[in-house]
Amino acid sequence: MFGSTLKLSAVAVFLTGCRAVLQGCDKTIALEITNIYENGDTAFHYNYCEDINDGRGLTSGIAGFCTGTGDAWLVIQEYHKLTGGKDQMSTFDSVLAEYAVTGNNSTSGLSGYCSVWTKLGLSDAKFKQAQDTIRDSLYMDPAMDYAKQLGLKTSIAQGQLYDAGIQHGASDGPDGLGGMIKRTNALVTTDEVGDSGSTLAINGHKIDEIAWLNKFLGVRADVLSNPQEPTNMSGAWAKTLYRIKSYQFAVNAREYNWTDSVRVLDNDGKPTTVTCAMALSSRQNNGAARLSIACLPLLLIAFTGFASF
Repeated sequence: MFGSTLKLSAVAVFLTGCRAVLQGCDKTIALEITNIYENGDTAFHYNYCEDINDGRGLTSGIAGFCTGTGDAWLVIQEYHKLTGGKDQMSTFDSVLAEYAVTGNNSTSGLSGYCSVWTKLGLSDAKFKQAQDTIRDSLYMDPAMDYAKQLGLKTSIAQGQLYDAGIQHGASDGPDGLGGMIKRTNALVTTDEVGDSGSTLAINGHKIDEIAWLNKFLGVRADVLSNPQEPTNMSGAWAKTLYRIKSYQFAVNAREYNWTDSVRVLDNDGKPTTVTCAMALSSRQNNGAARLSIACLPLLLIAFTGFASF
């Protein structure tokens, strides 16, 4: 499915010469921070798979790919490309393809699916690669497209957009990343200075990047507490406000750019340090962990780009 495009109000960037998107160490740290929120630790749980009874089928992998929303099928198709088309997941193709189209949350026809997913997630480099590719295409890449259009330069602002994309999807619906950006930009009605070293131009005003980020965190907190889209009204989102508090903790500590580490709050509100080095060991430790937030329907996470402005 395709989401609607987002036409941002006039946005420009005054600071040039900095890297435009998360890459290298700061990307790894951003991924690990979101892993904490999703899994309770920084590890990459490629082998995770279970039915969490959320109405979206079986939930699996590093980004909670679901059989009932179509993103799990995208992972399997990507894996087939890498294996040549015939592999241990092929037996589930017809069922996954059907459920991806119909949005069926049934697990009928998927007996043994989690066993195969877990096995491949532990040992198959191509299966892990397929998950990385789809995670980036559905979540990281759209978030970084928004970041580039806004002119965001700091690791913390870009990392926040990625985390929001994982949880909310990248659409411009009222609960989506694009929609929250529109709401945030509407709050920019005057110039605001700050210490981030990056100034954005929004609605004819100059605003410090961290000042903008603080507004975005407030908007996202409101969406988590009061979602407008029916599929998000179960009350589960309100229990995840620790994601906002965690980033706010790092903002308050002025940890804007992540060269090798950052301190955030874990899901219990305790300070924890996240480093690039942790990824080396965590990718080897793929024990299953219950995801706090399940995958989103592709209608919410699909991204088609920005309208011109």
